[in-house]
Amino acid sequence: MPELPEVETVKRGLERLIVGKTIASAQFDTPKSFPNAEADVASFLAGSSVVAVHRRAKVLLIGLSTNYSLVIHLKMTGQLVFVGDKERFGAGHPNASLIGQLPDKSTRVTLTFSDGSRLYFNDQRKFGWMRLLPTPEIVNLDFFKKVGPEPLSADFSWQNLQARLQRRKNTNIKAALLDQTVVAGIGNIYADESLWGAKLHPTTLVKNVPAAKYKPLYTAMQAVLTQSIAEGGSSDRNYVDAEGSRGRYLNFAAVFRREGRPCPRCNTLIVKTRVAGRGTHTCPKCQKLVN
Repeated sequence: MPELPEVETVKRGLERLIVGKTIASAQFDTPKSFPNAEADVASFLAGSSVVAVHRRAKVLLIGLSTNYSLVIHLKMTGQLVFVGDKERFGAGHPNASLIGQLPDKSTRVTLTFSDGSRLYFNDQRKFGWMRLLPTPEIVNLDFFKKVGPEPLSADFSWQNLQARLQRRKNTNIKAALLDQTVVAGIGNIYADESLWGAKLHPTTLVKNVPAAKYKPLYTAMQAVLTQSIAEGGSSDRNYVDAEGSRGRYLNFAAVFRREGRPCPRCNTLIVKTRVAGRGTHTCPKCQKLVN
């Protein structure tokens, strides 16, 4: 599943390419991927113009001139592919649909714009979805009511991070970081990288994290997310950025997928274990468990 930097790069690509375009029509193959009433599509999607593209956590929001929005979750195998006369980009799971003739057997939704360009939502496993909702009502969705703050927002401080993590004081620090109700958009890669940056062992219980560690953790989290966005995200084997090329962040990762290789800080060999049900990469010297 894409993490925050990957979805942010998709958002930026869509923002550049589709804002200002008018949606002429929408076709879909299964209501599971496009769970919208026909009357709503006719009244609030067809004929509307794209006014903005936003991201909240790992979800994309395409704002429309009708005061409705398309809420899109790519899940594991979702793609968004824009095809115009002079430009094409693919974003998402890197199978042949990114560069092949569309629509194909994985195409779930096709948005056709008035200028003839199209935006395809492809999803092999049909876990993703594209919902049309009144924009003011989006904040009332269960997901949006529960999801934590954006880690890169200007009003999110290290004190906020500490307070939110303390809600999970009996949980290990990695599991707490992965909890989307604590902070939005942090997945496996960036949890490992942030914990290495703060010299925190991933199995340390939140209640045992020294108070002095929260500011370094916040700083490390901000740094790895910012760098990953600049590098187009991480490929993570199954994700590409908004220009259709694999993200480059893993070329700069300190510990993720570097097991058996030297720690960039102390040269101790990185080890891989399993924490919170996820493969976890740690420097056994830099990241000591605190009991």
